[in-house]
Amino acid sequence: MKTLAEIESDCTSAAIRIVMGTILRAARSDAPVLIRGETGTGKTLFAEILHGESPRREHPFVVVDCPSLSDELIASDLFGHARGAFTGAVGDQQGRAEAAHGGTLFLDEIGEIPPALQSKLLRFLQEKRYERVGENQTRRSDVRIVAATHRNIDDDITAGRFRQDLLYRLNVVEVHIPSIRERPEDILPLARHFIRGFAEKVGIPTPNLSKGAADLLCSYAWPGNIRELKNTIERAVILWPGSVIEPEAFPERLSGASARQPPFVGGDYAIDEIEQEHILRVIHRAPTLERAAAILGIDHTTLWRKRKRYLASLAALGKTTTPDVRME
Repeated sequence: MKTLAEIESDCTSAAIRIVMGTILRAARSDAPVLIRGETGTGKTLFAEILHGESPRREHPFVVVDCPSLSDELIASDLFGHARGAFTGAVGDQQGRAEAAHGGTLFLDEIGEIPPALQSKLLRFLQEKRYERVGENQTRRSDVRIVAATHRNIDDDITAGRFRQDLLYRLNVVEVHIPSIRERPEDILPLARHFIRGFAEKVGIPTPNLSKGAADLLCSYAWPGNIRELKNTIERAVILWPGSVIEPEAFPERLSGASARQPPFVGGDYAIDEIEQEHILRVIHRAPTLERAAAILGIDHTTLWRKRKRYLASLAALGKTTTPDVRME
């Protein structure tokens, strides 16, 4: 598990240092924490850091991967089941809530949890009490709850897919992990950290990055965030034969994406293009759509319509993200 000091030494942006400060302060308490951020930003890593800096560090850190389980199995996975509770339940089985006793229970992608389980989870958050599936005995588990999501749960609440009272219980402390395009100064420090780690893993001298390779890494938008950067570096370290990593070591998508000139204020771009870039960037970093609307100074309903139109337009073009907006 990476320590707080190691993360801080790799990242230099003010944005990530604010996140670190919030994590460190939150770790001292037992308050539930909700970590928001795009896919690939390292939400699980930050949850592990939170646990590692807390008084519960000597006890288990247990992960519940909400999207990977069916509606029928997630209750059993979370709270356990009794023998005969369902087909295949050949014996009593403790759940992850019980396994995490004394430590931290991390609910990854909490936005995917089925509505039928949300009331049980709310009760567990409030009372730390639960029953195994197929059993009437009430049990108790002393855990600290940390949840994460890439979804806009506020939209799910409006649509009736997520309980508002559950969100209130989960986000006593809310942490927003910025995407890597929002903190480009961290790209090279993280890339060099991954190079050192993968070189050591495969038993070769640590290669350097050429200027061209470094420039290419910095010019790419990284829609997959840190996860994509890490995988890209691992591939280069394994396959590139030289002691200096060149641009040719990276997948073609990097050079193809960077060849396209991103829109910038003052360039030959329509106002609508600049507006779209700006609005989508603010939505990406704001914790809620309501907060994004407040930052932009427009009505929440207007922002919702614009967002829907922009995302439909990007999907039609086969894009999952937009290029960075530059100021010149």
